[in-house]
Amino acid sequence: MTLTKKQQGNLIMVFVITIFGLNIPVNKYLYAEELLSPVAMTALRMSFAAIAFWLVSFFLPKEKIEKKDMLFLLLGGLCGMVFNQGLFAYGLGQTSPVDASIITTSSPLFAMIIAAVILKEPITWMKAGGVLVGGSGAIFLVYTSNHGNMSQDASLLGNMAIVGAQFFYAFYLVITRPLSNKYSSVTMMKWMFLYACIFALPFSFGDVLKAPLFYQTDKLPFLLLLFTLVGATFITYLLIPFAQRRIRPTTISMYNNMQPLIASIVAIYMGMDRFTFEKLIAAILIFGGVYLVTASKSRADMEEAVNMK
Repeated sequence: MTLTKKQQGNLIMVFVITIFGLNIPVNKYLYAEELLSPVAMTALRMSFAAIAFWLVSFFLPKEKIEKKDMLFLLLGGLCGMVFNQGLFAYGLGQTSPVDASIITTSSPLFAMIIAAVILKEPITWMKAGGVLVGGSGAIFLVYTSNHGNMSQDASLLGNMAIVGAQFFYAFYLVITRPLSNKYSSVTMMKWMFLYACIFALPFSFGDVLKAPLFYQTDKLPFLLLLFTLVGATFITYLLIPFAQRRIRPTTISMYNNMQPLIASIVAIYMGMDRFTFEKLIAAILIFGGVYLVTASKSRADMEEAVNMK
């Protein structure tokens, strides 16, 4: 059975968002134990990814980048790596996982609006409805899982940082989508992470050098950091451009709504939570929202329909 491009893109994003979902408690543990600061984590992720992508690129055919595309790679590095990762790391360190999970549902709304402005993607009733339904499912899941306590360990500044991270992630998905059709994932990422390092490391590398993580001998924190560097940074950012070639930015960002669902599944598997009717309803809403956005007509679909008349 051969999968369509849209099916391939959706499967890629299911895998990517699963890794992102698992990464939230991993990072929260490292911050809570004061082994790494959010600034140090961001610096390590960008440095590791830049080195890894450049090393891989030496074994692949070279691609020439057009001058005008270098500007978008620079913007992609700033928005998708420096601002997105930096603000999210800072926000997660300041606010509760509950608030962070809820706020991540704003990404599809940002992506839908930005894509409409920049890529001229239509905002259809089905797409807008999908964003609303999926976001409602994610919020409902987080709310019922925490018995209505929405503000535990919350921080206004931390919450605003998470909002900013979602905006820059959505902007990154939109402005780099055209590049994903012209260049390989490795070529895109090696330049974007290089630019991210150039701008961020002078202000953040000091936090890495004094991080308590490197002055202790417990293996678990190092394994958790390795998961973040390899799984939640290198592999995920390698795969996202593959998804961008196959599905729209709004659809990709819709998968953010699955992060609280993934956290619940892991908690149930580990015996830390139990399956409830509310979780079933939330899952139906989340997947229903993704389906509606995926099934809604894109700009290319509408142009093709007009040409066939």
